[in-house]
Amino acid sequence: MTLLDDCQARLPAMLEDVRRLIECESPSEDAEANARSADVTAEVLGARLAEAGLPADPQRITVDGATTLRWGGGPTRVLLLGHHDTVWPLGSLERLPFSMEDGVLRGPGCFDMAIGLVQATHALAALAHRHGADAVAGVTLLVTGDEETGSTRSRDLLEDEARHADAVLVLEASGPGGALKTERKGTSMYTVTAVGRAAHAGLEPERGINAGVEIAHQIHAIAALSKAAIGTTVTPTSGRIGTTLNTVPATASVDVDVRARTAAELERVDTAMRALDPGADGARIAVEGGINRPPLEHAMAAALYERAQRVAPAADIEDLAECAVGGASDGNFTAGLGVATLDGLGGVGGGAHADDEHVIIEHVAQRTALVALLVEDLLGLPASGAGG
Repeated sequence: MTLLDDCQARLPAMLEDVRRLIECESPSEDAEANARSADVTAEVLGARLAEAGLPADPQRITVDGATTLRWGGGPTRVLLLGHHDTVWPLGSLERLPFSMEDGVLRGPGCFDMAIGLVQATHALAALAHRHGADAVAGVTLLVTGDEETGSTRSRDLLEDEARHADAVLVLEASGPGGALKTERKGTSMYTVTAVGRAAHAGLEPERGINAGVEIAHQIHAIAALSKAAIGTTVTPTSGRIGTTLNTVPATASVDVDVRARTAAELERVDTAMRALDPGADGARIAVEGGINRPPLEHAMAAALYERAQRVAPAADIEDLAECAVGGASDGNFTAGLGVATLDGLGGVGGGAHADDEHVIIEHVAQRTALVALLVEDLLGLPASGAGG
């Protein structure tokens, strides 16, 4: 039996596992829901690992209401990385219940990223079944609980886990048509506040310093920091001005989303943001925030992508492609450490964070086999080619 044969035989169990994960709602910022999700994730994934003779009970690390789960029996050589939290609020299942129809699986968080967690676990179990549990002792499965809100509570943990690994494989959802994500933009987040002076808008507006006008001036300067030709976007998003209709606003602020393909570009924008000058006499500018995630630059993924292409035919995948995306993941952090990182190894489908979120079932076994074959190659285990 090849690894692909094993993964195809596992498909019914995999679909049952993903159903159980989806039906435990897991919004990132709800501590009770996060804890329930961690419990269900530990139970579902742990049971499959136990069946393969691997340790079932993960280490649990909870920081400020977000629980990370870690499975692994030794120093990490290959890190399988995912998250159990979602963007979906409690009650979403009532409107968007789990379903499987016409070869498509649906439900909140199915694509991002319940199916990826299930595929990672069954890939590891398939490898243990083929080569023995000791052969995969160098593989760690890490499932964080706050990725959708920036991984502020799990970042130190995941970076410590990845720092000495040979490779990080991220089970986030795939790109279009199943493409692997070999490049992700880095991100920065800022809040820029203009401080002026309040005055009565009808009686003596001339005595005020209008923070709203000042923030409008700053918005133009901020947007001008974009460099579309090289993929750098600097986007003013939400904002707030003043308190009442008849008062010259003393404060106004704008939030800013920054995406860039290189660390150098993030640094350029950061320097410029901190150098913003007020245009009105007496006004002040305050800048909060900064670089949130470094980019996953293509150089950090290229060698792993070549390995994936080489083993993909044994998973019955003949057209494995790569893509660059603007969204970030925990893979940005690991790549920022200089660790080889390949992302988008999870499910094939679409609609992440949207009502039409879905997974195409016919690709599940193949993608699971791809992960298993790639880990096998990285560990230097005897190859499980298409012939067995």
